[in-house]
Amino acid sequence: MQSVKSVVKLKNIIQIAGVHDWKEAKILVDVGTDFIGFPLRLDVNEEYLTDEEAAEVIGKIGNRAKSVLITYLETAVETANLCKKIGATWVQFHADLPVSEVAKFRQSNSKIGIIKSLVISQDNFAEIEKMIDKFSPFVDAFITDTYDPNSGARGATGKIHDWKISRKIVEISPKPIILAGGLNPENVSEAIQFVHPAGVDVHSGVTGKDKRKIPKLVQKFVQRAKEAFDKQLK
Repeated sequence: MQSVKSVVKLKNIIQIAGVHDWKEAKILVDVGTDFIGFPLRLDVNEEYLTDEEAAEVIGKIGNRAKSVLITYLETAVETANLCKKIGATWVQFHADLPVSEVAKFRQSNSKIGIIKSLVISQDNFAEIEKMIDKFSPFVDAFITDTYDPNSGARGATGKIHDWKISRKIVEISPKPIILAGGLNPENVSEAIQFVHPAGVDVHSGVTGKDKRKIPKLVQKFVQRAKEAFDKQLK
C-alpha cells in the first residue's frame, strides 16, 4: 500500500472530548481548545449526542476549532459516511481495524485528518511498536490511551498509564503523539514536561458527576497545558 501525505503536522494541540450540546461546546471554544471530540459508534461507553445533534453543534463550532469524530467503526466507508453526515474534519479511529481500511479512508478522504489510537495495557509495548510501523504512512497522529480491564473500555477510562511508555512512543514514532489517559488540570503540566507529546487530550478529567464539563476545570486544564507547551519552546 502506498502512503499518502498527511493533512497537517500537529504541534501543541489541546483536545477535549465529549460534549452534550452547543452550550457545553462553546465553553471549550471560548478557552481556546484546538480539537473537540465527538464520540459516536462506541463499544462500551455511552454516546452523549445523536448524529443530528452532533452535526448541529459542529456547524456552530465552524472553524473556531477542529471537530473530531471519535469512533469504533471498522470500515472506511462507514466512517467516511459518518464524517460527512456530522461535518467532522478529523477522525479518531479506536477500533482494532485493519491498516487497509485506514489506508482506504486516507486515499478517499484526503482532506480529513486521521488520528489512530494506541491503547496501552500491561506489557503490550511490542504490539504498539508494530502498530506504529503499520499505520504511520496513513495517519496524521497517534493518541495514547489506557485500557480498563474491569470495563473493557479502550479510552475515556479516566485511568493513567505508565508515562514512561508514552515517552518511548514519542521517541520512536515518526508521527506526532497526543497524550491521553487520566489527564486533569493537576497533572497535565507534569505529563507534558515528562512525555513531550505533540498534544494532550482530556475527557473525564474536566467533567463533573453529571458528566458535563466544569468550566473552571476546563479553563485551568487549557491554561496549564498551554503554559507547559510554551516552556518546551524555550
